[in-house]
Parts: sequence; structure tokens; C-alpha cells
Amino acid sequence: MGKPGQSSLLAVFDKSAVWSVQDHLAARISDALELANFFFLKANSSESGDLTPPEPIRRPGQPEPEKPAHSFASGEELSAFLADMNNL
Repeated sequence: MGKPGQSSLLAVFDKSAVWSVQDHLAARISDALELANFFFLKANSSESGDLTPPEPIRRPGQPEPEKPAHSFASGEELSAFLADMNNL
């Protein structure tokens, strides 16, 4: 913490107190710009069918999102991919 006007005790009880008003506004502006860019691309691109909306910046006090489990390619899949790449 160490900044004037910020309390460590308050931050323990209220997670949103970790961020200042400016931090919250900057995150909101960033989210709005990402969403505006998404809608622009969605409206003006013929290949926008597979676009997914952007994830908003995680705010203090929000739960951690679950991380997807990584899946690795099998040996056969890797071999087929490399063979296809070699044939280009």
C-alpha cells in the first residue's frame, strides 16, 4: 500500500479499495475500447464469425477465473501436422 489515503485494514475488508478511482476508470475505459473494437470488427469484417467478445479486466474482489485444462497433441497428431507442414 504505502500511498497516502489508503488503508491496509480497509483493503483487507474491501478488495475494491486496493484500486484507486483512477485505476477503476482506466480499467473501464480499456474495457469500453476493447468492446468498441470488437463491435467494429464484427460489423466490418466478412470473417468475423469466429470472433469472441473480449474479456473485461478483472477487478479487485472478483473471483479468479477458472483456467482451462491444457490438452496436448498425441504423437500421431503431431506427426501428421509436421508431415502436412513439410508438404507445403
